[in-house]
Amino acid sequence: MSERQRTIVIGGGHNGLVCAAYLANAGRRVVVLEAASQPGGAAVTHSFAPGFKVSACAHILHQLNARVVSDLNLDRHGLRFSSRDMATVALHREGRHITLSGADADIKSIAAHSHDDADALPKLRRRLERFARTLQPFLGTTPPRLGTSSWSDRRSLLKLGWKIRGLGRADMRELLRIGAMNVADLLEEEFETDSLRGALAFDAILGTRLGPRSPDSVLTWLYRMAAQVGAARNGAAQGLAIPEGGMGAVSDALAQAATAAGAELRVDAPVAKILVSNDRVSGVVLESGEEMDAGTVISNADPHRTFIDLLGTEYLDTGFVRRVKNIRMRGACAKINLALDSLPSFNGLDASRLGERLLIAPGIDYLERAFNHVKYGEYSDAPALEITIPSLNDRSLAPEGQHVLSAIVQYAPYDMKGGWEAARDGFADRVLDVIAHYAPGIEKHVVARELLTPVDFERDYRMTGGHWHHGELGFDQLFMLRPVPGATQYATPMAGLFLCGAGTHPGGGVMGVAGMNAARQVMLKAAA
Repeated sequence: MSERQRTIVIGGGHNGLVCAAYLANAGRRVVVLEAASQPGGAAVTHSFAPGFKVSACAHILHQLNARVVSDLNLDRHGLRFSSRDMATVALHREGRHITLSGADADIKSIAAHSHDDADALPKLRRRLERFARTLQPFLGTTPPRLGTSSWSDRRSLLKLGWKIRGLGRADMRELLRIGAMNVADLLEEEFETDSLRGALAFDAILGTRLGPRSPDSVLTWLYRMAAQVGAARNGAAQGLAIPEGGMGAVSDALAQAATAAGAELRVDAPVAKILVSNDRVSGVVLESGEEMDAGTVISNADPHRTFIDLLGTEYLDTGFVRRVKNIRMRGACAKINLALDSLPSFNGLDASRLGERLLIAPGIDYLERAFNHVKYGEYSDAPALEITIPSLNDRSLAPEGQHVLSAIVQYAPYDMKGGWEAARDGFADRVLDVIAHYAPGIEKHVVARELLTPVDFERDYRMTGGHWHHGELGFDQLFMLRPVPGATQYATPMAGLFLCGAGTHPGGGVMGVAGMNAARQVMLKAAA
């Protein structure tokens, strides 16, 4: 087999590994080039203090697609879970916490605030889950192109319209009504309890540069729910789960699946340039200077890095370049990791619940005020947090008797006024102060801490703007518009170059669907 028949995947993040595994299983000769010393991209487990390990970015697995798990036999490749079906606990400063798990016993925690809300929540959930089930099949399909006469593109649009029409007149109207709403308006229609509304709104804005009163925030909530539906298919539901060994265990299982299928995985191999010959890709150049020939190159990097930095604008139409440069991809999400010398205590929360997903999002106004700072290049004075203590159920993450607290923090802008080096310690102190309002005295038990900002994500994981989704989720950057017109079907304007990362449909989150979809398109193009 000649070198021109080789397929190179740039980036060994989870989507790149999924794409490589599918292609290798189909008989392709695949080489994955990962810049870091371990595969996984941002889905890795790393050490931040002696004896303490934690998932570097996302720390809860809830979107990994069931078909990917089944097709790649990830359980055979070592994927295990230390926690499954975790409940969400909306923390209350006075200890009147609300537990969101769907269980009847937990509905009582809502009824303690409002009987009307306890009755309304199951109804809203059923309605939104029906919408999510309607949308979910389209996550695993190639989006249609707009403005073409292709029957396949028209058929895809007809399928989408027919599925939505199948909801029935009332539900179809409701989906169209709320689809472009902000989540604050929707939740204020339905509920009266601030802490319940804050907890639900948090799921709509997590990982985004949106506030609860921002347009598209209902859409991002439905997107999250649709991905969770895909993770629950074929009896593979894990609910909210934490992999044994942290998120890196998912990437390790995917890497083993890819190499077992015949793919070659090279780490410490950053790509400097995509090579072009006779108007099509011909390989890559590594930062070491090594050249590698290939007939197909698939980039798991974000669209801006792929087209602007690696390929070069000289090979692209001016209008296309302008669209790529205008992708909204400035991150606003941070991560704080704490090494603790003992298990923390939260006001009014039984120790048996510390292994759940804990939220500090006490209301919609709280979230909106936290978001307001981002508009002016400031970090939130009172940030919202998603907290886990993974060492409770996975003792490999911390020394005996000690623990790791992992928290995702909204909001911390990529474009921090004055730069992050000057602001880093102040923000970390502020986050710790917020946690201490709910867990008094926790600051006395911190033996080490690590704050990761969007600037750190950009530097460490090569994601432009430090945005976890490689581009904001919004009507103008989803489905047939993601990442930009001209590159919405994983193929790009450059022959032989494809995309497979979170910047493509269906977006970010550790689900693997973008990698699966891209592999299918590569094989279809090869067969044409």
